[in-house]
Amino acid sequence: MNNTVVILNPAANSERAKRWRGQVETLASNSTICATSHPGEAEALARRAANEGFEKIVAAGGDGTINEVVNGLAGSGATLGLLPMGTVNVFAMELGLPSHNLELCWQIIEGRNTRLVDLPSANGKHFVQLAGVGLDAQVVKETSAALKRNFGPLSYLISAAQIAARQPPRLVIESEDNPVREGSFVLIGNGRRYGGPFPFFKNAVMDDGLLDVVAFKQLGYLEIIKYLQDVFFSSEIKLPEVEYFQTRHLRISSDEEVPVELDGELMGNCPVEFRVQPRTLRVLAPAAV
Repeated sequence: MNNTVVILNPAANSERAKRWRGQVETLASNSTICATSHPGEAEALARRAANEGFEKIVAAGGDGTINEVVNGLAGSGATLGLLPMGTVNVFAMELGLPSHNLELCWQIIEGRNTRLVDLPSANGKHFVQLAGVGLDAQVVKETSAALKRNFGPLSYLISAAQIAARQPPRLVIESEDNPVREGSFVLIGNGRRYGGPFPFFKNAVMDDGLLDVVAFKQLGYLEIIKYLQDVFFSSEIKLPEVEYFQTRHLRISSDEEVPVELDGELMGNCPVEFRVQPRTLRVLAPAAV
């Protein structure tokens, strides 16, 4: 498989990293393997591989690694492969890839079955699964590497608890064919899931050319966290302060400094403009049943 390059993030889920790395090196022994050593390197490696004509570019890591690889190969015609090795692999889950079974995932990469999915972007930077403006981006921003190292996924809950008592920002939300809205927190999805197996964006389809938007209107952070908890752990809940809509183009601005996250990584601050390129990203995926 000399047409394949594997971009490996050896730090992904570090306690299992050595075992997984060994497994990847065994599975991909006939392919080119590039290990990353710092953030941003996966994007540069993917761009170089695409320019060198590799047909399949495989992201071996978590959602952050996938995001970087996608930004590197976007527009090149190369096909994305996935070896999910992070704590949570939401995009891989969305595509129906077998969780934490690298051997089965490699069989899918060796196969020829591909799927064309939408490729959303925020201020020109691509993401595959989810973007957030406000609360969750603030949590990502304030969760230190030391906290993540010591507490793992729990570290985000610790940060959220610290942020919860603050006054949320005022966001101005503009989209095509819709009136201007105000909100305190906005989530944008390309797939159904947010944060794990939870089907948060109920109507989302990965290849419909639409962004799915959940806007929280003037709710405090504590109320938002409670709402998210209810949606994740029980049935669908309808609140007048929460609006769900679909659009091809979205702009969010604020008078305050409000952070934006893409696939769990900080992108910068508002204002931010979201667009979607329909059925642009080619991904190696399981055959439809």
